[in-house]
Amino acid sequence: MGEEAKHPVKATARTLEIIQALKQLDWAGVTELAERLDTSKSVIHNHLSTLEEHDYVIKGEQGYSLGLRFLEMGGYRRNKMTLYRMGKPEVDALAEETGELVNIAVEEHGHCVYLYRSRGSQSVHLDIHAGERAAMNTTALGKSMLAFMDDDRVDRIIADRPLPALTPHSITDPEELREELAAIRERGYAIDDEERLEGLRCVSAPIRQGGEVLGAISVSAPTSRLKGDRLGRTVPDKVVSAANVIELNSVHT
Repeated sequence: MGEEAKHPVKATARTLEIIQALKQLDWAGVTELAERLDTSKSVIHNHLSTLEEHDYVIKGEQGYSLGLRFLEMGGYRRNKMTLYRMGKPEVDALAEETGELVNIAVEEHGHCVYLYRSRGSQSVHLDIHAGERAAMNTTALGKSMLAFMDDDRVDRIIADRPLPALTPHSITDPEELREELAAIRERGYAIDDEERLEGLRCVSAPIRQGGEVLGAISVSAPTSRLKGDRLGRTVPDKVVSAANVIELNSVHT
């Protein structure tokens, strides 16, 4: 949700479209990419050759795919973040204590972006990786961050980003979402009640510093395990406590 470029560079935009297409396709040839992006094969080939020259894509028998140079860039950015450095030990500790899947995330450009996750002894295996983005309205992480942002920021995110319905439980109405955010502020944590994936619940607390929302931490578990007192008190208390520890540690770095 960055500012719209006054003088967008078409070549740069095309390169980014190719990168995104390769992410979705895994491997693709010049012809497939040209058809997908409705442009000439020569244009696609020129972009791919430049990306390959700079180690951002690799070429194989199946065509082209993204290179690990992107991992280097993402890892560099993540390691520079105080939230990641201070949050990682707490995420690992909470995963071991609860036995469940624990995540830490930030908001960027109106998306919930996963920074790190740790699996407990009985955690579910979800195909979500560091750097992956999710709609703010469908995750406890996203809702807990939205709840403690200033109203103008929330309004911009709701206006600029769709509120998708990933399950029948997803909140897609802006006013209903605002009511949910008010309830989250009141209790201090958010719950994703099968709003991103049916059969899964999550509990999340925001990580704040000086009135600013730095990110959020969450515990995810099947509905069969995250219910009753564990949903109403035990796990929320642990999540809020972990968020507070990260907040304190971040102040003193």
